[in-house]
Amino acid sequence: MQRTRRALGDALLELILERGYEAITVQHVIDRADVGRSTFYTHFRDKDDLLASGFQDLRQMLDGQRSAPARVRPLAFARGVIDHAYEEQRLFRAIVGRHSGRPVEKLFRGMVVDLVRADLAAVAPGAPNLEATVQFVAGGFMALLVWWLEAPTPLEPAVVDALFHRLARPAVAALRAGG
Repeated sequence: MQRTRRALGDALLELILERGYEAITVQHVIDRADVGRSTFYTHFRDKDDLLASGFQDLRQMLDGQRSAPARVRPLAFARGVIDHAYEEQRLFRAIVGRHSGRPVEKLFRGMVVDLVRADLAAVAPGAPNLEATVQFVAGGFMALLVWWLEAPTPLEPAVVDALFHRLARPAVAALRAGG
């Protein structure tokens, strides 16, 4: 069962790199994974559901990498995303770059927003401007990630992580201060 799910996920990723998400059909995925249509639908409702499962796997990996509580080191998830993006640059360019399909970008952005929200809620529970700050920081992270992945000479992951934290620090400080 896990092998089939992995084969379908791998097939989807390969096809995203080759064709872009919007051009892919379930038939393309099952042909590439060499599984039957009924097998696909045993595991997933549609290609969007298959895509979402890949983001759930990434989220679990990022949650597992957290070494310090968010209130101690807020936004620590960023390094895991940046490292993964660096290791899988071509895939991440397809996911968050200019050629990304809307469903792909929406799922990735939703994951980032959830990660930021969890961290900032731990830093300043009940803060009046929590959601505005979450959206601001998540949007900044997304913009920085896209810029970095599309830059002609990308920076090292540690530099991008440090840059993100330096840019996000004032927003986190303002949230902690109650505004």
